Amino acid sequence: MGWTVRDIPDLKGRSVVVTGANSGLGHVTARELARRGAHTVLACRDRERGQAALDRLRDEVPEARLELRLLDLAELSSVRAFAAQWRGERLDLLINNAGLMAVPHGRTSDGFETHFGVNHLGHFALTGLLLPALLAAPSPRVVTVSSFLHLMANVDLSRPAPGEDPGTGVGRRHNRWVAYARSKSANLLFTHELARRAAGSGLVAVAAHPGWAATELQTKGPRLAGSAVRERGMRVLNGLFAARPEAGAVPLLYAATASGLPPDAYAGPRTPGRPGGGRAWRAPWTRDDAMSARLWEVSERLTRVHYDFTGAAS
Repeated sequence: MGWTVRDIPDLKGRSVVVTGANSGLGHVTARELARRGAHTVLACRDRERGQAALDRLRDEVPEARLELRLLDLAELSSVRAFAAQWRGERLDLLINNAGLMAVPHGRTSDGFETHFGVNHLGHFALTGLLLPALLAAPSPRVVTVSSFLHLMANVDLSRPAPGEDPGTGVGRRHNRWVAYARSKSANLLFTHELARRAAGSGLVAVAAHPGWAATELQTKGPRLAGSAVRERGMRVLNGLFAARPEAGAVPLLYAATASGLPPDAYAGPRTPGRPGGGRAWRAPWTRDDAMSARLWEVSERLTRVHYDFTGAAS
């Protein structure tokens, strides 16, 4: 038998942040970490939905140490405000889980294409701003959630001109699935470069993907596009082929807590609709040193967040 949630070690004394913990994979991940004793912070965009999630978790795990803090990854000012709350606090584990999939073309409040801005740049900024708190922990870990759909497209840094976001191809014809795939490749390139830059600091950067898990991630895009037919169709496909969120969260929990994981590891099922907590295959371009370094430089410029592995905020 492979790795299961029963293999999660005792996490008493550890502090954890899970972005997008109000539903789906984030909710399950937060629940299981809290069940093992971690002080678990639910980082959610919407206060009402976040509070409802917190109440559900308190019912499911009455003894859990839980906290709700607001975080909107589509607003860098919100990311900065969230990170500012951690000054003087230790953070053992950051799970960059929140994201959007195949939503209509739009922009974040800072002007970035939505997928690239939320899925990559928001988490890039969050991780960098929380770096001092992470480095204050004895064995910190950052888990960034990608997708098997990263195989559809690499990031595109060929035209980082004003009005066109790197990684998205906006300025040419926008394809919401390609934009999503590019952002998920960016997640893996970010992990690759973070693992390289963090060498010797004690921080371990890894990634995970859930396979095809039935969450609102698949239905939100059609709903935002106003297509009830596509939304119903996606619900049908989820029911036929997707794993339950409890199964989809297993690779995330494995990446977050399994011992002996090397930096830049990628956890996930080899078959998208089946659960699994082992090592997953990834596209060769997500290990490209030159591309990951260039994406990092572009991300620092766009977010104005600079990583300092001495432990000082930047």
